[in-house]
Amino acid sequence: MPGAGATRGVTAIPRQATGVAIRGRGVLIEGPPGTGKSSLALALIDRGATLIGDDGVLLELRGGCAWALPPPRIAGMIEIRNVGLVTLPAEAAPVALVVRLDRGAERLPERPERVQLAGAEVPLVRLYPDASVLALRAEWALTLHGTR
Repeated sequence: MPGAGATRGVTAIPRQATGVAIRGRGVLIEGPPGTGKSSLALALIDRGATLIGDDGVLLELRGGCAWALPPPRIAGMIEIRNVGLVTLPAEAAPVALVVRLDRGAERLPERPERVQLAGAEVPLVRLYPDASVLALRAEWALTLHGTR
């Protein structure tokens, strides 16, 4: 029986990130503790996204594309700060974008950075972690810079 880090005979790579799927495209949210990764995921879920994993996902290479999968032990669980843990539906998705919450994010970057995930290159956009329109900015980053 495969362990938590393996699926379909392929070893999955754990990554500390929160992941959501927006219309079938995975977005990984990274950043230091307390920057609002789970809060951004919750706001995106409220706007129609589906949870992949909160504060941890598994990555595997499928057909040249990095896929994010829910970790079996915490699949569907998300922390709502000051409220508790809740369970939501979770799904796997090909990673189209990494959003890094970063208080030093450039205001008008020329182009997204690139990051290697499970052997595939994915665009990375740094967003200032303010609360008011962060979900909208993440959706626009996916629209403008995410892989198809």
